[in-house]
Amino acid sequence: MKPFKIEPAILEFEKFAEYAKASSLGASDLILTNEYIYHPIVSDLDLGCQTIFQEKYGMGEPSDVMVDAILEDLSKTSFDRIIAIGGGTIIDIAKILAVAGSGDTVDDLYDRMTEGLEKVHPLTIIPTTCGTGSEVTNIAVVNRTKKGVKQGLVSPSMFADEAVLVPEMLLSLPYKVFATSSIDAMIHAVESFLSPNGCATSEAFSKNALELILSSWGKTAKGAEEQDVQAWKKYAAEFLRASNWAGIAFGYAGCAAVHALSYPLGGTHHIPHGQSNQLMFAAVMEKYKEKKPIGKINDLEALLGRILGVKDEYALETLVSLMDTILERAPLREHGMTEDEITVFAKNVIETQQRLLNNNYVELSEEEIADIYRNAF
Repeated sequence: MKPFKIEPAILEFEKFAEYAKASSLGASDLILTNEYIYHPIVSDLDLGCQTIFQEKYGMGEPSDVMVDAILEDLSKTSFDRIIAIGGGTIIDIAKILAVAGSGDTVDDLYDRMTEGLEKVHPLTIIPTTCGTGSEVTNIAVVNRTKKGVKQGLVSPSMFADEAVLVPEMLLSLPYKVFATSSIDAMIHAVESFLSPNGCATSEAFSKNALELILSSWGKTAKGAEEQDVQAWKKYAAEFLRASNWAGIAFGYAGCAAVHALSYPLGGTHHIPHGQSNQLMFAAVMEKYKEKKPIGKINDLEALLGRILGVKDEYALETLVSLMDTILERAPLREHGMTEDEITVFAKNVIETQQRLLNNNYVELSEEEIADIYRNAF
């Protein structure tokens, strides 16, 4: 069994200004963020940092085209630390920048991944959503447009040096972004709990993340109604902490089929990551129960039943209902997926997502993966 380690130092500050003062941010630092984050919180502090805005290079999740354009521009400047302030896209890009040398492209880094990547710049990550947990993991997922697939770039050198939790950064989130990101964190916790590659310590982080997310959802479940869309903000610190714990858990134990099957949805139909996970979650859990009704999934049901206050046999169903209250779910066909894509996506998952499928509660064949898509279709 591999040793359990938490690589980044984890710091908590109520306000970004407190962190900026404590870390002496200045001209040698590069801030990677979005303009809509930078201007209301960072710009008035006059830190003198170099700044780069991700949206000037493209929208959506990271692609090789986007990252290569950023790398080309950064080759013309000099900086020391990278301060990543943002959601999953910003964080993944920052991890890549931290290990990219002069003249490197995304393809170069994938080519060197097996032999090992080296950290070039110290990295601090400040998440602005409560979902990815990516501030404590060593993977970046990139849409490799030339290959037509999303793939993870992984290296011990891609761990941040610091992960900084600042609840203030969550308060401007639109409701849907909160919903999709907290759903993502919940699924991280479930998949890492069920993973055969977990350990007692990772399981403890999974359990605590689930308890915090579900209890906080229970207090804000009407948040999808117009009059209550701000209610979740009372628990911003809790959601941020739970996302971090879920990230620690899946950083060790891994995510699995839910994530593997969601990637073609995001890559082809541009469905937000947390939402695409939600679309696959119930169908994957049903297949798990069908194939192996007795096992670790019963421990999950017992945990969920205790948190949600229902009998174990109704726990997964109740969880799905609660999640659908946080964000309404529609069949895959209503998101643009066609019936012909069921077999195409299943084949793609088998060919490109073995890293994730190795963490499944049960082994899934290509036909069983196609069945899961059909059940969600």
